Amino acid sequence: MPPFKTDTDVRLYRSISDVSELVGVKPHVLRYWETQFSMLRPRKNRAGNRMYRPEDVKLLLRIKDLLYARRFTIEGARKRLLEDRRENPQVELGLEERESPAEESAPQTRILLHELRNDLRQLLARLK
Repeated sequence: MPPFKTDTDVRLYRSISDVSELVGVKPHVLRYWETQFSMLRPRKNRAGNRMYRPEDVKLLLRIKDLLYARRFTIEGARKRLLEDRRENPQVELGLEERESPAEESAPQTRILLHELRNDLRQLLARLK
C-alpha cells in the first residue's frame, strides 16, 4: 500500500482536531459555533467525540468566511445561512451552481494539503 493517499481516498469523517486545523480556528470555537448555528450538527462516535463530514467542513468554512472575512455578526451570519438555504435548497445537497472553479476547489485543496502534510509527518516518523 502506498504511503500517500490518492485523490479518491477521502475520509468520510474527520476529528475536531483535524477540522480545527483545516478551518483555521481552535476546537473551542467549533464547539461554540455548534451552539449558535442549528444547521451545524456533527455526528458523534461511540466515545462521544465529534466526527465531521465533508459537508460539515464546507459549512464551517462558510461560517468562518461570513464571520471573519465579511465581518458579519453571529446573528447576521445565521440569518444569511438560513436565507441561502431557503433561496436555494439544493445548496444542502451540494447541487448548487458554482461561482468559480477556484472558489469550489479551495476547501478541497486545503483538505488535500492537510492530508499530504499528515502523510509526510508519518513518513518522516517511520524514517527516524
